[in-house]
Amino acid sequence: MKYFLKANKNLLAYSLIVLIVIPIFGINFFLSFLGNILLLLFLIPLLLVVVLFIGFNSYKSKINKCKSCGAISLGTSENCMNCGAYLENISNNNQFDKKPSESTIEVKAEEVN
Repeated sequence: MKYFLKANKNLLAYSLIVLIVIPIFGINFFLSFLGNILLLLFLIPLLLVVVLFIGFNSYKSKINKCKSCGAISLGTSENCMNCGAYLENISNNNQFDKKPSESTIEVKAEEVN
């Protein structure tokens, strides 16, 4: 045994380095890889939910409801496909499209005794 250690000092030193250094970097790589996979498993569904939410709101903004018969239209025409009544565009009814002067409430200051 003593002869083996004397003859293979370099082999023993390199094998100790390999046995100590590689598991440290291997575990670090494995933990970072696992963390990235878990992060992707969390973020991909979150991204899909955000995309679906934006798509649903875009779709919802194009829907018009007839005030005469209650039929629903996707906003492709100005007239109701069911009764022929004129459909008002929802974007025209939106309060954010109004001029600020039309939406502002006039307040007069009064002195309180």
